[in-house]
Amino acid sequence: MNGWQYKDRAALDDAYANAAYIDGAADYPLRWQAEAAAFRARVHTDLDIAYANLPGAAFDLFHPERPAKGLVVFVHGGYWRAFGKSDWSHFAEGALIRDHAVAVIGYPLAPTVRLADITRLVAKAIDCAAARIDGPIRLTGHSAGGHLVARAVMADATPTCAGRIATCVPISPVADLRPLVAQTLNDDLRLDPLDATAESPVSGQPIQGPKVAIHVGASERPAFLWQAGALAAAWAVPLRQMPARHHFDVIDDLRNPDSALMADLLA
Repeated sequence: MNGWQYKDRAALDDAYANAAYIDGAADYPLRWQAEAAAFRARVHTDLDIAYANLPGAAFDLFHPERPAKGLVVFVHGGYWRAFGKSDWSHFAEGALIRDHAVAVIGYPLAPTVRLADITRLVAKAIDCAAARIDGPIRLTGHSAGGHLVARAVMADATPTCAGRIATCVPISPVADLRPLVAQTLNDDLRLDPLDATAESPVSGQPIQGPKVAIHVGASERPAFLWQAGALAAAWAVPLRQMPARHHFDVIDDLRNPDSALMADLLA
């Protein structure tokens, strides 16, 4: 993807189109919704905790059976314009088994808000969840959510509880937003080149303290391999390419308490 500046809109749209290159892609959202609902029905959860007076600005807090060792925060993807917190509940499973409370964060979606607003709101959500759970805070998010948790460990976007953040594991993050400016999805995001640079994790550095590792599926689109590699290089942190994983199933390791992803998250 070096040379994205020279690609036209159609080529850039295709480069970031995950579903078109994943077998059975249309089945994933319905499966996620069903598994998330079944998971919520069998665990101890505080649902729909509002952190701002905006549609979607709420999180669900999942509690382990034993006293919580700390808080894991998960931020979902969907190119900042799709999905909601209730689609992802089951990805709290691995951390719950490891005795961590988990906040699955929702946020207002583009185009009703700008991307910089979402960054600010996610930081506020992390603070609200942190006020309810003692101990270290561990951040993870997928795709657009990977972008948002990376922004949450940068000095200009950290929550006030930043001193408690122990780890940050962006999964398949969109870390350089500049290639999005020319894409069709930018009709909703409304990024200009200055916005895209300011909101790109590759344009800055993380705060000192949190351990950061980047995870990406080895079978993902070249654009996402490039994005993950660019962030790992910019921040001088480990890059984990997960064998035989694509953009939609790379997050499954959040459900496995013994996965390499969980090892980085709970390090």
